[in-house]
Amino acid sequence: MIKAGEYVEVRSREEILASLDKNATIDGMPFMPQMFEYCGKRFTVYKNAYKTCDTVSGKYIGLQVDDAVHLPIRCDGKAFDGCQAACLLFWRTAWLKPVNEAGDVRMSSPASASRGCTEADVLAATTREVDGRKLYRCQATSLLEFTRPMAWWDVRQYANAYRSGNWSIAQVLRGLTYLGYTYGTRAHRAKIGAPARWLYNKARFVWGGIPFPRRPDLFPQKKSAASTSVLNLKPGEFVRVKPFEEILATLGKDGSHRGLMFDAELVPYCGKVFRVMTRVERFVDESCGEMRTLKTPAVILDGVVCQSKYSGQRMFCPREIFSWWREAWLERVEPMVLEERGGEHREAA
Repeated sequence: MIKAGEYVEVRSREEILASLDKNATIDGMPFMPQMFEYCGKRFTVYKNAYKTCDTVSGKYIGLQVDDAVHLPIRCDGKAFDGCQAACLLFWRTAWLKPVNEAGDVRMSSPASASRGCTEADVLAATTREVDGRKLYRCQATSLLEFTRPMAWWDVRQYANAYRSGNWSIAQVLRGLTYLGYTYGTRAHRAKIGAPARWLYNKARFVWGGIPFPRRPDLFPQKKSAASTSVLNLKPGEFVRVKPFEEILATLGKDGSHRGLMFDAELVPYCGKVFRVMTRVERFVDESCGEMRTLKTPAVILDGVVCQSKYSGQRMFCPREIFSWWREAWLERVEPMVLEERGGEHREAA
């Protein structure tokens, strides 16, 4: 197992092409055109990708991934007509060579003999026409082709959370305690979980100071959000995430604001200040491969990702998907205000 923090070198174009089939995949995982620019370069492994989450079927369960890591590299969307999701890329270990502390490339298995894939094949594999519709194919849309379902009771995933170097033993134990408490007491259930949520909130300093992050009992009993807030935020501007209670008031009874869910993983960021990184306008729908355009504005905040601390079967997922934020959940902060206050805390708990 390649661990987080280890050094690797991305193999040459020729070596990688030799590892791919005609569909530009290895065991179902696509190698995408924008990844070629990193060939021959060295990186520190960001996370071991032993696990990920199912964002294709809508089940959001944990999925097992074999022989893959995440480097500190995200998809730039150039090969996918400007998709702005900025997903963290998967890298097969067959596409990498370990590097020791002295900077020397360690001995590793050579790439297999050429299977007939060319750079043109890699580019061609990104799209296809179906009934006159242009469908995109990337690692995110192909997720179910190189993973398999992982049962929540499979203890190997929790052991690997530590063995991989992704999480410290303290973080793993803390996460397991949260899981045990949440599901053991039914705290996540709207009615019967009320006493457990009350107790959790009384002792919440143990969990990092945030309130219990799943509050279906507080969702307004309206079908959906009736209004929206238009700030017309632009990259580089600063915003403060509104308090959890204020955001809850903007949601429909399904926990969403105009179709965008406010997930428990967003709660740790409430009340904190961040820089707007991107205004999301278009993205590839992972469930079908079609390009979608957002009807209601959403933004991505710099460094604000899913931490998989409160996600049930997705616990300890290292994929770090960028969270999307409705402008109704944010308030603009002028730079002058930040300067007067000497800056504000911008890190997640």
